[in-house]
Amino acid sequence: MNIVVGVTGSVAAYKAAELVSRLKDLGHAVFPVLTPEGEKFITQLTFDALLQKREQKAIAHIDYASNADLVVIAPASANTIGKIAGGIADNLLTSIIMAATCPKIIAPAMNTGMWDNPIVQANITKLKELGYHFVEAEDGTLACGLVGKGRLARLENILAKIDEVTNK
Repeated sequence: MNIVVGVTGSVAAYKAAELVSRLKDLGHAVFPVLTPEGEKFITQLTFDALLQKREQKAIAHIDYASNADLVVIAPASANTIGKIAGGIADNLLTSIIMAATCPKIIAPAMNTGMWDNPIVQANITKLKELGYHFVEAEDGTLACGLVGKGRLARLENILAKIDEVTNK
């Protein structure tokens, strides 16, 4: 499959590198897309090295969206979830989401206070009602030192959701 992996502004962005590597090892063509906020935590160079890319080709969001069999956003920040729920396409990733007709999986990662915010929960509910698939955030110690819900799901859970959504 052709899988777009969106990476947003979250300290859990480093985990996306392992997700991309595992999907590549499973034989998928993987296309990492970082939001400007995501690039503050991990660089495109990391993904290029994992995917053994020698040069970057400029591909428009419509090309990504048209060719994608699946879009996975892991980690997905509250900001990006809100943009998607509001129909805001102000970066490459949110533009791909708006144009793609393939299944979309979102794996949130954020502070517990953000996770518990009723606006964030309403955005998640709205997206679920629109057919987006979610990998539930987990409880645990967060980057800020608090313990609570908001951790990015374990890689195995994300991969299981990919299997579930693509093998229907």
